[in-house]
Amino acid sequence: MIKNYLLIIWVCLYNYANAQQKNFVIPDSLSNKNYEYFSNNIRYEEKDSIKELLYAQSWLSKAKRENNFGQMALSYKALIYKNDKKLQLIYADSMLATAKRTTDIELIGSVYMTKGAVYYDRKEHIKALDNYLIADEYISKTNNHYLIYKAKYVIGLIKNHLGFYDEATALFQECIKYFKGKNDRAYLNSLHSLGLCYNRIGKYKLCSQINQTGLNEGLRFKNLEMEPYFIHSEGVNQYFKHNYSDAIKKLKVALPAVIHNKDFANETTAYFYIGKSYWAQELQEKALPYLKKIDDAFQKQKYIRPDLREAYEILIDYYQQRNNRELELYYVSTLLKVDQVLHKDFKYLSGKIHKEYDTKKLLQRQRNNEQYWTIVVCIIITIMTVVIAVLARRHYKNKRLFEELMNRKPETTQSLVSNNTSKENELDINPEVIASILKNLEKFERNKKYLEKDMTLAKMAALLNTNMKYASKIIARYRNKGTVDYISNLKIDHIIELLKNENKYRNYTNKALGEESGFGSTQNFTRAFNNRTGLSPTYFISKLRSQQHS
Repeated sequence: MIKNYLLIIWVCLYNYANAQQKNFVIPDSLSNKNYEYFSNNIRYEEKDSIKELLYAQSWLSKAKRENNFGQMALSYKALIYKNDKKLQLIYADSMLATAKRTTDIELIGSVYMTKGAVYYDRKEHIKALDNYLIADEYISKTNNHYLIYKAKYVIGLIKNHLGFYDEATALFQECIKYFKGKNDRAYLNSLHSLGLCYNRIGKYKLCSQINQTGLNEGLRFKNLEMEPYFIHSEGVNQYFKHNYSDAIKKLKVALPAVIHNKDFANETTAYFYIGKSYWAQELQEKALPYLKKIDDAFQKQKYIRPDLREAYEILIDYYQQRNNRELELYYVSTLLKVDQVLHKDFKYLSGKIHKEYDTKKLLQRQRNNEQYWTIVVCIIITIMTVVIAVLARRHYKNKRLFEELMNRKPETTQSLVSNNTSKENELDINPEVIASILKNLEKFERNKKYLEKDMTLAKMAALLNTNMKYASKIIARYRNKGTVDYISNLKIDHIIELLKNENKYRNYTNKALGEESGFGSTQNFTRAFNNRTGLSPTYFISKLRSQQHS
């Protein structure tokens, strides 16, 4: 029933958004403006929000009138940031639909990133990550390195939020290396995020070093926007170093700027660690107001993180010791809601049955204790059953794919000139030219020219002694693949045969195997291997090794 109501609300909002746009008429003062004018005059500043909304609506009307899907996607993107949250997801869907009607993979990747940002703002972090990963698939095929590393950065943010700290650390380190000297603000953001990761994995000395580097670099760039965030990060870090007075001092210095930026997440984090620092100094009455602000944030914003959960445990213990049953049970019941949210978003909480705080003991004070724990146990058993089933299914699938791959015979190069006369007639190319190109294609495969790095259609056409159009058509017709997939599959097939037949390659890293097969990056190699075989290189090698020793 609830789903039906949500669907009705979504449809009403969608119709409302469409009706608004259909009834919109571009003002005379903007009727002759070009797309560049609209793009340059939308600066996403709150003080000009009504004016900028007018520009965004005019931009969209012009793009619709001229049937320009690329500009429609960009104008929808502007409308996302100029409307309230109820309409943002609707505009995001429209933005993505129009972008897909273009052939611009850079644009499609960019709008997936924007949609991920919408989900991130809605605190739907799993959906945000899904969209960021799709964005990365598109963007990685472009030459826009800034966008490539921007995608890495936002994926790092989500991974850090969900508790995948090691993966996030590696991504932020890559971003720092790329953005340094190219984009000051992106470089500072990456430093700040890396510092947060170091704190979460217990590398407090490294966190302090990164924070100090960020402060120094900000002064050098004369960019102080990130200064309060590095101070905030160091305040949290000092708490873990047990320097409680310094932690309180730094966090209180950072708070005004954080509050001014309406950054409730970092504001809440500051309150928590100020409260914890007072608590560690046995200043409970000073700590309580700050710890209670964690509940304020959860009630108003539904914001919570695993580390902030401890505020509820402290408050429950405090009111239990003072026999304040009303507040004790309030925080117990709220803690249950908090755990539901955390269980949904954070990967490791489903297995964290034994928490530092004995929630079960307090739950016995509630009327529905037995029913609650029956449900909890059922949920845990269901989750474990599903996990086991998924792992078993994946195991048998991987085993089957491995056996198929081991039995697969390498494709032999054969002349297709004489056997494809019917296909020749389908191409608008001279048969003699086709024969010549095919002969060169066989030579290309035989001499393994596909192993060269950065093998593009242009380079391949030169090797085939033809133009890109003919090369593309011949490959599509006679190899039944697009050029990118054709080259990628040849590279992967080459590596598969080396791994099957020569033991030394089984000791290579994915990076080394990627270089051996001519891929530009380890990520591209592992993605191509998985697309070709359905397996990861690591799994394939491990199975080869187990066969070798059996």
